[in-house]
Amino acid sequence: MREATVRLVIKAAASAIAVATLCAPVQAAATPARGIESVLLNQSSLDGRDYITRDITIAPGGSTGWHWHDGELVGVVKQGTLTHNASNCSVDGVYNAGDAVVEPAGADHVHIGRNLGAVPTILQVIYVDPPGTPLAVDAPNPGCDFD
Repeated sequence: MREATVRLVIKAAASAIAVATLCAPVQAAATPARGIESVLLNQSSLDGRDYITRDITIAPGGSTGWHWHDGELVGVVKQGTLTHNASNCSVDGVYNAGDAVVEPAGADHVHIGRNLGAVPTILQVIYVDPPGTPLAVDAPNPGCDFD
């Protein structure tokens, strides 16, 4: 009798999972990064924040993909040019070597960084994040004709 009960519970759980999967809302796919290499330089925590320093290289024609950050990102362009677009598709910044880049926190700040130039774009960035959060959260293309 006990074996029959276990089988019944397993079948009921499988049915519930199948129904939940079929009824789940469909979300647009995130846009993956292209031509990105990243090197971790430092990681530490202080006063309830994670500080992660990275060098990010974006190959010519590459992009970060559409995303947003749980915390603030502050950086500098070390080489090349970064073209930065907001979720309304407008260019909200073109940053050249030596320029500072600041990206605010929050899902209402979806953006993409692109290298439209002929040389790699190299950024050195510091993520100032709530503890344990991802460096970036992928987002779907908001309707722009590029990604």
